[in-house]
Amino acid sequence: MAKAEGKTFDFLDESHIDPSLLEIFDFDSPEQYIKTETDEFSAVCPFSGLPDISYVKIEYYPTGGKCVELKSLKYYFVSFRNVGIYQEAATKRIYTDLRTALNTDQLMVTTLYNIRGGFQTTCVEGSLD
Repeated sequence: MAKAEGKTFDFLDESHIDPSLLEIFDFDSPEQYIKTETDEFSAVCPFSGLPDISYVKIEYYPTGGKCVELKSLKYYFVSFRNVGIYQEAATKRIYTDLRTALNTDQLMVTTLYNIRGGFQTTCVEGSLD
């Protein structure tokens, strides 16, 4: 919960992020580069209670023989919507959940958050090496 001028904004904790929403399918093409992008990611700043809106880019090679189904990825992202989580932690959480689901180390997650208070934040987790 965040407070501002006598008002409070309630939000959920990280236990409400649901990686079980990620549907994975077999894909035997470990050399194929896959990039998925959206500008519709949102979570809640746990300091202010205000929404954090971000562009997200996911890049990976399916070296674990798996791909993520995109509709399920959208539902997974929606599970962040009312969760109080810092931008850096959200980026790391997306990376960790996808790395586990896809069984690959060839994964990079980049978030580019909308400007707030004059600051623009870009977070990058992982690598394609």
